[in-house]
Amino acid sequence: MATDYDAPRKTEEEQSEDSIEELKARRHEKNSGKVDEDETEAAESFELPGADLSHEELAVQVVPKQLDEFTCSSCFLVHHRSQLASEKNGTLICRDCAD
Repeated sequence: MATDYDAPRKTEEEQSEDSIEELKARRHEKNSGKVDEDETEAAESFELPGADLSHEELAVQVVPKQLDEFTCSSCFLVHHRSQLASEKNGTLICRDCAD
């Protein structure tokens, strides 16, 4: 919160009077204590462990491994050849697993 150091300062009594007046004004507002959130919309975004996802479909295109890619023998991920750290007896290791 920004403070205006040039503004005249209020005493503690004046500050408490202001806050009491604000509370009285808020008391008459109907929606002052309510939260603006739709419960059903919030519940739809939660993912429960063990939830049945059998009716869900994925829209992902699977592309076969390209000629300039390899599968790491340690993490079994497909990497580009530039990520190859070592190759011994046909065992390919990526830079992440070599560290």
